[in-house]
Amino acid sequence: MSPDPLTPYGNRPMVTPIVNAVNYEYASFEVLRQITDGEIEGYTYHRDDNPTVRAVEHKMAALENAEDCVICTSGMAACTMVYLTFLHAGDHMVIFHDTYGANYKVSLILERLGVNITWIDADRAGDIEAELRPNTRMIFLETPSNPLCKVIDIGAVRSAADKVGAMVVADNTFATPYHQNPLALGAHLVIHSATKALGGHNDIMAGVIAGSKQHYNELWFTRQAIGTTLDAQSAFLLARGLKTFDIRAQTMSASAQAVAEYLEGHPKVPRIFYPGLMSHPGHGVAVRQMHHGFGGMLAFDVGDNQEDAKRFILNLKLIYHAVSLGATESLICIPYLTTMLYLPPERRICFGVRENTVRLSLGIEPTGRILEDLDQALACT
Repeated sequence: MSPDPLTPYGNRPMVTPIVNAVNYEYASFEVLRQITDGEIEGYTYHRDDNPTVRAVEHKMAALENAEDCVICTSGMAACTMVYLTFLHAGDHMVIFHDTYGANYKVSLILERLGVNITWIDADRAGDIEAELRPNTRMIFLETPSNPLCKVIDIGAVRSAADKVGAMVVADNTFATPYHQNPLALGAHLVIHSATKALGGHNDIMAGVIAGSKQHYNELWFTRQAIGTTLDAQSAFLLARGLKTFDIRAQTMSASAQAVAEYLEGHPKVPRIFYPGLMSHPGHGVAVRQMHHGFGGMLAFDVGDNQEDAKRFILNLKLIYHAVSLGATESLICIPYLTTMLYLPPERRICFGVRENTVRLSLGIEPTGRILEDLDQALACT
C-alpha cells in the first residue's frame, strides 16, 4: 500500500500536502469495503473526499469545538447545503434580514421548492417565539450581522427553537472562532465563509459547516451528491491561512475597537455600529457571547447622503475600496451598492442600512496608519 499522503515515510510534513488525485488505487477489496462502510477514513473519488480537504476539516472542527466539519466550495454553498439537507417542502424557516444578501436569492429557490420563509429584523430577535410555527424546522441567524453588526442572543434563540424542535444555524463569519463559538452557545450548526478571515488573503473561496458527527454524515451525503467538494489547492491555502489566523484576528479586533472609538462622536459620522462600543444596543449580549474582543468588522454612516460616502471612500489612500472582508488588507464598501445588490432596493434599507452606510473590514496594517487614513478622508468629505 502507498504511504499515507499526510505522513509519508512515517514523519509528518510541516505543511499540508496538496493531493490533486481524482481517484485512488485500492490495496485490496477488504480495504475498499472498510472505506465504503465508513470503518476507516480512506479515499475513493475526489467528490467523496480528499486528504487535503479532510485535514483542514479536522482543523476547523477543532476551532469550533465540533465533532466534525464539512468544507465546500464557498460560503453560500455551505448555506445552500444546509438548506437542502435539513429543509423539505412544507417546512418553515425563520431567517433574519440582517444576513448576507445572497441568502435572499437562495430563499427564492427554496420557496419554489415549497419551503415557507419568514424574514424578521434582528432587532426583534427577542420576540422570535411569536414567529415560530409547529412546522418551523430552522432558524438561520448571523451574529454580529452583516453589515450592521447587530447582535443576537444565540442561547435565547435556541430556547425558543426547542419549543418547536427547530434547528438553529449560526453564521459565524463576522465573529470568527477566535471571538465566538456558536455551538457552545446553543447553535446546532455553525457556518463560515472561509473565503474571509479564515483564509485571510483574498485568494480562495471556501465554506465551512461544523457540528455533530450525525450532521456531518447528512451534509457529506449532500456534498457528495451535488459535487461541492473543495479543490485540494484551495484547501491547502486555507490550511496555510489558519496558521496565522489567531494573530490576524487579534490584530484586526484591536484595530476595529480603536477605529470605532475614534469614529464614535465624529461630526461627520452620524451613526456607528460596533459591538465593542458600550453604546451599541447589543454590547451586553456581545460581552457574554464573545471573547478576545469583538471582531474586525464595523459599519458607519458618512455625512448626509451617498455622495458624501463616495467622496470619503475615494479619498482613502491606505484602505482599499473592495468587497469581501477578513483580509490582511483593510477593505471598505457601500453595502447598498455592492453586497446588497442581491436584494430589491426596498429590502436593502428595511432593517437599517442607508445609502450612505459604509462597511469597514480592518486588516493587519498598523492601527495608527488606519486612523490617519480615516481622519484625512473624513476631512475631505
